[in-house]
Amino acid sequence: MQKQTYVSDTITTTGITRVSVWRARAIAFLRIAFGIIWAIDAWFKWQPDFINSFADQVKVQKEQPQNVQSWLSFWSHVVGSNPHFFAILTASIETALAVFLLLGLLNNLTCVVGFVWSLAIWTIPEGFGGPYKPGDSTDVGTALLYALMFAVLLAIAAGRYYGVDQWLTPRLGRLGILASGRPQDQA
Repeated sequence: MQKQTYVSDTITTTGITRVSVWRARAIAFLRIAFGIIWAIDAWFKWQPDFINSFADQVKVQKEQPQNVQSWLSFWSHVVGSNPHFFAILTASIETALAVFLLLGLLNNLTCVVGFVWSLAIWTIPEGFGGPYKPGDSTDVGTALLYALMFAVLLAIAAGRYYGVDQWLTPRLGRLGILASGRPQDQA
């Protein structure tokens, strides 16, 4: 019988789930590429122009529906109370997301935080992707797609493939749920 190389997650004749090496590499590549995108985004956030003009990121647009204007007005007041703090917080969160994605570190936690953070970006500075006006609006906002990518990376346990999670999970004990685990053939 010929031995096949697997890492984790496709059904075999024995019923054990595994993923072929090329799929594991593709998953790791996608996770790392997404981490690079976040690293570039974080680099822009650390620039003085962004930090010094952060309050301008949350603007109430008159074209938005009233309920969206109220939501943005609320956040404009919150951010306006200490825009420098919120700018540094934003840059720090996006830097952490980038590093954790690049390393495949605590994938489950990273993806949940990234999903929530992306939705926050979509609902606040992107204003739910609007204003939606026929002829003017062409997409729903990029952060919504980022949220979906985090959901996919969580669902496929991306940190276990060529990431720190495969080594870290057994060492975390009860906190192992924060990481994505190890490939089945290494468990």
